[in-house]
Amino acid sequence: MKLNLEIRPILSALMRSKTGAILVAIQVAISLAILANAVYIVKLRMDIVSRPSGVAEENELFSLSISNRKPAEHAEQLAMQRQDEITIRGVSGVKDVVRVSQTPLSWSGSTTSVGLDKKAGSARSYASVYVTAKSLMKIWGLKLADGRDFSPGEYMEIDQNTSKEFPSVVIITKALAEKLFPGQANAVGKTIYFGSGDDADPTRIIGVLDRLQTHGAQIGLKGEQSVVLPIRMSNDPYSKYSIRAAPDQRERVMKDVEMVLRKASATPLIINMRSMEGDRSRRYQADRGLAWMLIVVCILLLLVTASGIVGISSLWVTQRRKHIGVRRALGARRVDILRYFLTENLMITSFGIASGLALAVALNQLLVSKLELTKLPVPYLLGGSVIFWILGIIAVVGPAARAASISPATATRST
Repeated sequence: MKLNLEIRPILSALMRSKTGAILVAIQVAISLAILANAVYIVKLRMDIVSRPSGVAEENELFSLSISNRKPAEHAEQLAMQRQDEITIRGVSGVKDVVRVSQTPLSWSGSTTSVGLDKKAGSARSYASVYVTAKSLMKIWGLKLADGRDFSPGEYMEIDQNTSKEFPSVVIITKALAEKLFPGQANAVGKTIYFGSGDDADPTRIIGVLDRLQTHGAQIGLKGEQSVVLPIRMSNDPYSKYSIRAAPDQRERVMKDVEMVLRKASATPLIINMRSMEGDRSRRYQADRGLAWMLIVVCILLLLVTASGIVGISSLWVTQRRKHIGVRRALGARRVDILRYFLTENLMITSFGIASGLALAVALNQLLVSKLELTKLPVPYLLGGSVIFWILGIIAVVGPAARAASISPATATRST
């Protein structure tokens, strides 16, 4: 029996019991629209979670903060900072240490406004500020896209309570350079201003980093707009150090560093240590949670849709027992009955998929306008369609097989 000869009786049967077919098609359409957009959002979230910070080998890094040091003179504070670095560097497994004001992804740090002039009303950008006592290139493995690193003579020692000095040179990220100088190939050598008005501080760009995420790691280019200033500063509320440990030794090194610092101090210290992996995990906890929630929703949608197809197909098999028996008595083979139900389900599923594609595009347009998402790529629509076609076939196989196994004598027997 030809497949094309079965289309008309299938349509005729569906028209007689169209409510169930319409419900299944609607269920497929809604599920496809939600699934395609949910999977795309999951992909976007996971891309955000895994985006590089600009720091190499994050699993070797941790930060250490000391927050209860007694007040001291500027020179004494600088001496204590250097002694801390010497003490930390002396721990077995420590590869390098640097005093720095903040670390990427930590959610703890400062931001400043940066512009091309000192006018208070001019357009300005905001950047995360990394104040470092020595090169971050080596310890963090940062890569320069243009220009150079700070030279030893460019590092300053500043008492922030009494001095208004400001570095004459700065390193910025490529994202900030593109924001400040759109369409310009080279930002090195240009002057930017920190702050605005008469108190604005001019400084010259000597290097452009390929990437360095901010302490907040915001989504988009804002999360990579950072500046690095060459300053060893006193009168900070705490001393913060970024430490790189030898591979696979970080956990042991963290414990040893804390122990030696406490032993070296004449007074008790309040020490807080955090691994960079821990900072990354905390920063993206909500994104991962949303991704897993959407994955669960997608699985539930597929299960509900499959159960709906199984349920309606089983109902139709029960309702058509005599019809199936008559067809078997007239010579229809089991494979013909099986093909009948598969074709019927494929027609319903295809109608639902066609409606679902339009609904998915409409839903995506709403998300684009409200949540600033990008347009849903075509592969997600095609992939979702294939999934529901396969799901429809798998879901109907059981009821169709039961229908095909009905004998003519049993099906046509009077009740």
